[in-house]
Amino acid sequence: MKDLRIVFMGTPDFAVATLQTLVENNYNIVGVITAPDKPAGRGRKLNESAVKKYAVSKNLRVLQPTNLKNDDFLEELKSLNANLQIVVAFRMLPKVVWKMPEYGTFNLHASLLPNYRGAAPINWAIINGESKTGVSTFFIDEEIDTGDMILQEELPIEANENAGSLHDKLMNIGSALVLKTVKSIESGPVKTIPQKDSTDIKTAYKLDKDNCKINWNTSIDHIYNQIRGLSPYPAAWCTLINGEDRLDIKIYATEKELIEHNTPIGTLLSTKKELKVAVTGGYIILKEIKLPGKRAMDIKSLLNGYTFEENAKVL
Repeated sequence: MKDLRIVFMGTPDFAVATLQTLVENNYNIVGVITAPDKPAGRGRKLNESAVKKYAVSKNLRVLQPTNLKNDDFLEELKSLNANLQIVVAFRMLPKVVWKMPEYGTFNLHASLLPNYRGAAPINWAIINGESKTGVSTFFIDEEIDTGDMILQEELPIEANENAGSLHDKLMNIGSALVLKTVKSIESGPVKTIPQKDSTDIKTAYKLDKDNCKINWNTSIDHIYNQIRGLSPYPAAWCTLINGEDRLDIKIYATEKELIEHNTPIGTLLSTKKELKVAVTGGYIILKEIKLPGKRAMDIKSLLNGYTFEENAKVL
């Protein structure tokens, strides 16, 4: 059995579960690398990453470099004398960092690699209507998410799953897979499998305002999948035209109604209890939305205080 000295790198809640699992299994975490504190909120108070908060609570040594190639940081990292580095939801590492430890640097990625390499694998798996996804561990190399794979585990995607619920499931099976990977490295030489590239590999592009905007002219299934794949964050959005109002709204939850109709695409139909959008092949029934400057609310609550005119539509 190897005597592991581990440096852990991560930033959001997704990474905390893995760090916690390693700590609770008594692994020697000699350092934690996370993002610098950032000003947040109206008071611009410095906000610590979820990983930093947990690491501090466990009296772990925390490093927060702004530049991963900085000589002072590299010296400090080297002084930790780690022989394994584990990366979960961090940023791209320079070669000088990932090549440093004797047993390498491995990453946990929330997809079944080689599919969905990139920044938003959980969202895109749902947006693209996949029926399964999973988690993969792999040794880091020069490219993004291309290194030799160590272990992988599948997870079915439920028909009504959103990105939030899938995130939590993958976070939990991911932390277990990292533990399994560490035990494998600890006990002997690790068998790895090179990733096979092909032309039909799907990519997890970074989410931005453009690819989060709903195109109501696409299929009912695509619209439904896009909305749940972006919920609760960053959220699918569109423009509401209602009389004199022209508002950008966010949509968090919907249902599908499959029915033939002749209503123009994008038309909003409202009753006292229901609000739905005409699309190709049926209607998207809106269940939870957010108007600018308001909190997210269910449609019944919204309809109690907001009136939709007969010619209301979404773009």
